[in-house]
Amino acid sequence: MGISCMPIKSRALRHLSLKTRLLLAAALWLGAMILAAGYLIPNLIHQYLLEDVQNQLQLSMDEITANLEANPQGQLTLTTRLADPRFTQPYSGLYWSATLGDQTLRSRSLWDRFLTEETHVHGTIYLGAKEESLIVLKRTVYLPEFSQPITITIGLDDAPLKATLQRVSKELWMILALLFSGILVLTGVQVTWSLRPLSKMQRELSALRDGQQNALNGDYPQEISPLVNDLNALLFHYQELLERARHHAGNLSHALKTPLSVLKNEVAQLNDAQLRSQLQPSVEQIQQQIDYHLGRARMAGSANILSVKTAPSVRVDAISQAFDKVYAERGITLVNELDSDLEVAVEPTDLDEMIGNLLENSYKWANSLIRVHSQILSDDWVQICVEDDGAGISATNREKALKRGVRLDETTPGTGLGLNIVSEMAHSYRGALALGESQLGGLKATLTLKQPTRAAKAVKSH
Repeated sequence: MGISCMPIKSRALRHLSLKTRLLLAAALWLGAMILAAGYLIPNLIHQYLLEDVQNQLQLSMDEITANLEANPQGQLTLTTRLADPRFTQPYSGLYWSATLGDQTLRSRSLWDRFLTEETHVHGTIYLGAKEESLIVLKRTVYLPEFSQPITITIGLDDAPLKATLQRVSKELWMILALLFSGILVLTGVQVTWSLRPLSKMQRELSALRDGQQNALNGDYPQEISPLVNDLNALLFHYQELLERARHHAGNLSHALKTPLSVLKNEVAQLNDAQLRSQLQPSVEQIQQQIDYHLGRARMAGSANILSVKTAPSVRVDAISQAFDKVYAERGITLVNELDSDLEVAVEPTDLDEMIGNLLENSYKWANSLIRVHSQILSDDWVQICVEDDGAGISATNREKALKRGVRLDETTPGTGLGLNIVSEMAHSYRGALALGESQLGGLKATLTLKQPTRAAKAVKSH
């Protein structure tokens, strides 16, 4: 179980944002420093307070030592009253005693008690008049009047020291917690401010993708400027390659069109009917392959990084004018209901290719009417619908009609590539083409395309 958990944790860490990573690293480092300070500082304070207490006890020890003498009876006595009044207050917590053989001289603060010792695992503990633990200082001295050594013991109740240390530690942890929170907030502000250029770059890339600009134009810090320059150079180089590929595809299309037309005419004029019937399918297959692969080549720029905006309504008007002349004898009426403000994130040439194929299909099969309208799906997506009042396509044949080279009616001129090219172009723009039944009675071709911006547009569905 432990082995299988590691990749999951590793993947989770890899997916953390830069801001989260920086804040997490800062929190871990700062937390370690705060914990270390929380444990080290109280220890230092304890050592300082203990040292201060021991210095005070040392002064009292010197005072007691200086005032110990032998009285006329040869007994140990203290010749003067000590400066610290706590020595005379019963159970004050500050005590002293001097032992000479069997004689013990003690402070009034002990009253009728003695300083006692208790041995524990961690060492010897001295107890005072109230059985409280003491901080003890001991000294052995020799006086000329006595042959035996005098053991002087001074003890101070350590409860006030512990209480002070506990209070200081509690306040210290509160201060450290506030310090941790404050520094972490400031770190978050600093990280957010430092990462603002990356957020700006992200917004510019979104604007570039939506066709609002053609390059990253903002002022960036010295560390990011080389990346921005290289990215702009890469974008323009990629765009140049795409344009060059499309240009070559167009040239190739024109170069092959004339020889192929001549070949088709020559085959059509052959006197040998059997030979003509054998060659015509091959010539048509050549035509299909050329049209298909040139169409694919023209789609090289469909997923263009430097996105553009194109108004479908204008393109429909321009294309329909051309088809009105070609199919003038049929008397087809096209109703363009697209809003003039509607835009899609498609290059004009690609949109012409898609709409042109859909309109050509409708002009071929419509009885008298073609209707073009739109429907807004969301802030990002729109549907362009082309309907006609022709015979339509049955539900079983609609999927087949989108396949390459399939012609449902062999008597109508064409290569059978139109709907397939439109479908593949739409997919290259992350869109789709769907066929359905029109309210006019014929075929309804629905082209789903991305809008150039995320902002919602006040475009009514028609």
